[in-house]
Amino acid sequence: MPRIPHAARIRYQQEMAAAKTAADDEQRWTHLERAHILSQPDPWLHTRNHIAMFALAVRQRDRREALGQIVRIIVAAPGSLAGIAPEGNTGRADVGLRQTMSTPPELAALLHPAVA
Repeated sequence: MPRIPHAARIRYQQEMAAAKTAADDEQRWTHLERAHILSQPDPWLHTRNHIAMFALAVRQRDRREALGQIVRIIVAAPGSLAGIAPEGNTGRADVGLRQTMSTPPELAALLHPAVA
């Protein structure tokens, strides 16, 4: 099973917690997107992230985003297991399922720590 480095897992948990306590929905989305980038190598964390995105979309009554998240919930675990999750993808419905994006440097450093 694919794994993410411990430091990336900790940051994922921090981003998910921050999404729950953020002052507004824009900040919630930012934290969920960052958590998504970190979660992609792990089938469970990746799926859990899309469930949180779905819940936020439903709360906002954003049908397009909610439908997009349903598709992503279905494909998240298989994509992670197959190792085909696109690098840097933020996980939102307006981003293609296979679209790669640039990963913020601080997240990339957590996902790909230098080998000593």
